[in-house]
Amino acid sequence: MAIAKAERLMNLALCLLGTRRPLSKRELRESIEAYVEASQSAGAAGSDDSFNRMFERDKDDLRELGLVIETVENLDGDVGYLARRDSNRLPPITIDAEEAAALGLAAKVWQQARLAGAASGALQKLRAAGLPEDADPYGAHSALEPRIPAHEASFEPLMLACRDRRPVTFDYRKATAARPAQRHVEPWALECWRGHWYLAGWDRDRGAERVFRLSRITGKVRARAGKYTAEVPDVVTVRETVASWAGESADRTALIRLRTGAGYPLRAKAAGVRELGDGWDELEIPYGHGLDAWLVEFGPDVVVLEPAELRADVVDRLRAVAKG
Repeated sequence: MAIAKAERLMNLALCLLGTRRPLSKRELRESIEAYVEASQSAGAAGSDDSFNRMFERDKDDLRELGLVIETVENLDGDVGYLARRDSNRLPPITIDAEEAAALGLAAKVWQQARLAGAASGALQKLRAAGLPEDADPYGAHSALEPRIPAHEASFEPLMLACRDRRPVTFDYRKATAARPAQRHVEPWALECWRGHWYLAGWDRDRGAERVFRLSRITGKVRARAGKYTAEVPDVVTVRETVASWAGESADRTALIRLRTGAGYPLRAKAAGVRELGDGWDELEIPYGHGLDAWLVEFGPDVVVLEPAELRADVVDRLRAVAKG
């Protein structure tokens, strides 16, 4: 059914773009096979109504896709339709060397992700549309190898759900839980922090915004019908939420013991480092939401000294991991 509709819309668009004069409904009805078949299947009594409803829907769909369709009335009062080529043609694309280099770097970012094919295809289309032949978007900064890993199976369906504003359901396992639980979420945006992807959105069951780490999503992400029930905040607010839940917003400090030669990301964040001897160092690091989850990733190389609540959270997470 989806393929049949797409073919019908394409045929209608070609008819409207290919004509030099406005075409009436009758002419379009006789020219497009799908309309002829729909009228025949509806029978003599309902053929006109069936065609009119289908035509109006198709016309609205093409306009929503960006096709400029003009409605023209002649001296006799008959109405015709056409899509002028000059109204539906994009202006020439001009890209200088610096812009080409930026596009090349953007495409390289996704070479190891599921968007690699789309990124390469977009670059080829830009070349065909006027990208300077002497501008090599890959060679200009060949020493740079930007990468954004997106190996989680949930990345692509969540990216599409964010784009299309579709609610989703998925099984999610919290670090402190032994088993995953189903979550009903209105996805807002995906953000990458410290090499991990996070989804920010509205948790319908809890009636509040939440952030989910994609690596903890188990099973398939399933899209659900219906509209969003909560207002989507602007991009800045979403990024601040992700940063806070990922531990980027710190309002206190924590004291930890770190094995010598380990935990370089922690050392980079440390406000102070003191050698303890016996293969251990003492670090004072910023303490914000999500720090416990980050510390667990370093396993036996980290021991939390204070505060007590952070130590308890880390212990709870380790016990959950041990239970499997």
